[in-house]
Amino acid sequence: MDKMPITREGLEKLKQELAHLEKEEKPKNIRAIEEARSHGDISENAEYHAAKERQSFLTGRINELKTAIGRAEVIEIDGEPADRVVFGRTVVLYDLQSDQEVSYRLVGHYESDPERGKISIQSPLGRGLIGKGVGDEVKINIPRGVQEYEILEIR
Repeated sequence: MDKMPITREGLEKLKQELAHLEKEEKPKNIRAIEEARSHGDISENAEYHAAKERQSFLTGRINELKTAIGRAEVIEIDGEPADRVVFGRTVVLYDLQSDQEVSYRLVGHYESDPERGKISIQSPLGRGLIGKGVGDEVKINIPRGVQEYEILEIR
């Protein structure tokens, strides 16, 4: 199984979510199933079916988190020079089409949240930025066309 790069903070969030699901959500769901069963005939019991569906979702998410945590490889970048774009760095870009500055931190798949300035290293933009330096221009093919950026800062 391939290792999955992740930041220390990202791994902690996955562990916290797993603990929350196992210690709080799963027992709450078990109680909901028991309560729905106590109402009698489960064949037409909407509460029972909803609770069973929730149970299936929780089981799937718990298994997914356990797999992700097992594959996780924390990548530390402290002390390394910020002369090239690498995993964990924040990159300030100048969008040549929109004439605006944007910044993104390159993170692992499970940490990706573009609205909060975190993009996956597996995304088209993330892959295009890896290894580049300040002043480099980057052209990225995305579904809506080619995006062009200039790298202004790496931190």
